[in-house]
Amino acid sequence: MRSSQLLKGVLDIAVMAALSRRELYGLELLERLRAEGLTPLGDPSVYGVLRRLEQDGLVTARLEPSASGPARKYYSITPKGRADLDAADAEWSRLARVVNRLLEMRNEREQR
Repeated sequence: MRSSQLLKGVLDIAVMAALSRRELYGLELLERLRAEGLTPLGDPSVYGVLRRLEQDGLVTARLEPSASGPARKYYSITPKGRADLDAADAEWSRLARVVNRLLEMRNEREQR
């Protein structure tokens, strides 16, 4: 399985988690996610997620003039987004435990 397929399934969570700390503009968010190790991430993926999250009321956006170019669109997580992120966090933790347990069982079997 390619990492891009896995990433696609968790990108919403990663974006909201990054925004849960502070408001970020689009490129800053993309750079933050890449710095954390999500290197196969492309601009269209992140901006598509941001648009969808905004439409769903999970993030809000505002334009801020920039001294170094065009206005920047800053994104922040909404209370509804925080609640959704909390639920996703719990589900992710549960799912990660299950997958890790299955992988450990596989590794133990291969070591025998």
